[in-house]
Amino acid sequence: MHVAFFLLLGASLARFLLRHPGEARTPWIIALSITLALLYVLGPVLGPAAPGAARPTPRRLFWLGGVVAVWMVLVVLAPSFAWCAVPLFYTGLRTLPSRAALVLVGLLTVFVVTAQLQLSRGGFDPNLVLAPPAVAAVATAFFVHMQRQAARQRALIDDLIRTRRELAATERREGTLAERQRLSMEIHDTLAQGLSSQQMLLQAADRQWDADPATARRHVRTAESIAERNLAEARRFVHDLAPADLAEGGSLEEALRMLAARESAAFRVDGAPVAALPDRVQSALLRIAQGALANVREHAHAQAAALTLTYLGDQVVLDIADDGTGFPFDEIPSATPGVRGHGLPAMRARVRQLGGTLTIESAPGEGTVLSAAIPLEPQP
Repeated sequence: MHVAFFLLLGASLARFLLRHPGEARTPWIIALSITLALLYVLGPVLGPAAPGAARPTPRRLFWLGGVVAVWMVLVVLAPSFAWCAVPLFYTGLRTLPSRAALVLVGLLTVFVVTAQLQLSRGGFDPNLVLAPPAVAAVATAFFVHMQRQAARQRALIDDLIRTRRELAATERREGTLAERQRLSMEIHDTLAQGLSSQQMLLQAADRQWDADPATARRHVRTAESIAERNLAEARRFVHDLAPADLAEGGSLEEALRMLAARESAAFRVDGAPVAALPDRVQSALLRIAQGALANVREHAHAQAAALTLTYLGDQVVLDIADDGTGFPFDEIPSATPGVRGHGLPAMRARVRQLGGTLTIESAPGEGTVLSAAIPLEPQP
C-alpha cells in the first residue's frame, strides 16, 4: 500500500506537469507533493499503528491530520491527485477507531467525487459519482475482512499456545506420577525388602540370644550384611537409581549370581548371553529377582530356590522357582495402598513397561514358579 501511494502521487504529479506546464500554481503543487511524500514517510517513524486501536496516540493523530490536510489542498489545486485517497483509506482505517475511520473515508470520498466532477468538463457522468464510493466501500470491506481474519488467527494461535502449555503440564504430571511409581517399586524391591529381612533376623536373634548365642550372632551378622547392601542401594538412589550390583560394573549374570549366593539360591544361565543387554532390561530383571527371592524368604517357607536366566534370541526370560508352600492362584495380592502385597504388581508393572509378560504358576503345597519374559531388539 505504501508503494501504491507513492506511485499514485508520482503519477498525479507527472500528469499535472504534462498538462499544465508553466502555470503559477506549479511551484505550489511541486512543494505540496514533496511535503506530502515526506509526511507520509514519517508515519512508520512514529511507530506502527495498531489496527482498530481504540485510542491512537496524539502524535499519530497530528500526523494523520497533516497528511490529510496537505492532500486536500493538493486536490483543490489539482484534482488529478484525488486517487491518492485509496492508500489513505487504509491509513485512516489502521490509525483511527472504526467509527472515526469511516467518517474519514467518507470525507475523502467526497473530495474524490468533487475532484472527478471538476475533471469531467463534459457534463455529468454517473460513473464519476458512483465509482469513488464503490472503491471506498470495497477497500473498507476488504480491510475489515482482513482485520477479522487476523483476529481469528490471533485467537487460534492463542488457543494453540494455551493447548501446548496444558499438554506440557499434563506430560509433566504424567511423568511425575510415573517417576513416583518407579521410585515406589525401587524402594519396595530394595530398601523395604532389606529392612523386612533385617527385622526378621534381629527378631530371630533376640529369641535365640540366651539359648543359642552363636546362631543369634550369625543372624546379627547377616542383618549387618543386608544393612550394608541397603546402604549401598540408598546411595545409588542419590546418583542414578541403578541397582548397586549393576552400578559396580558387573553384568546381569554376575549380579544375579551374587544375589543368589546371598539368598542361598541356585543360579544358572541357559543360551548365549546378549553382549549389549539394555540397562533398563538388566535393572528390571535384577529388581524382579530381588523382589521374588524376598517373597520366597518371607512367605514361602521354602527349602530351596533357583534362578534361571535364559536367552532365547528374541527375548530374555528370568525364572524364579521355589519348593515352598505355594498359594492358590486366585489369591495373588494386589497393590493396595497401606497393605502388604506390593511386590507382584510392581513386577508386573516393570515387565509391562518393557513390553514383556509375567506369568506365575503356583498351588498350595507345590511351590511357585515366577517367569518374566522381556523381548529384545533384533541383533545385527
